[in-house]
Amino acid sequence: MFNFINLTPHTLNVHTPTGVVDITPSGNVARCRVTLTPDGDAGLIPLFRATHGEVDGLPTPSEGSFFIVSGMVASHPTVTGRQDVFAPGALVRDEAGRPIGCKGLKRA
Repeated sequence: MFNFINLTPHTLNVHTPTGVVDITPSGNVARCRVTLTPDGDAGLIPLFRATHGEVDGLPTPSEGSFFIVSGMVASHPTVTGRQDVFAPGALVRDEAGRPIGCKGLKRA
């Protein structure tokens, strides 16, 4: 049995060849720290430069557990290459173009 731990704040609706698997949030969220630095403006709209810092809320590897995080967390250099961390796969959209799930999971 696989133990998927959803470290996002949303229920994930994972579309598989045989149906949809819903993975509810664990209650813990893994996030990247972000610092915004003013970087001018575009008329009345202020512009900022984002600097991504450390990842908070991602547990250490645990035998038999797979952690699902946001794409931003999965792409962080300290996370890339971990075999137990996944992000949602390609978006699945409804007829109006609204996201309704993802096609599988992708490894960090």
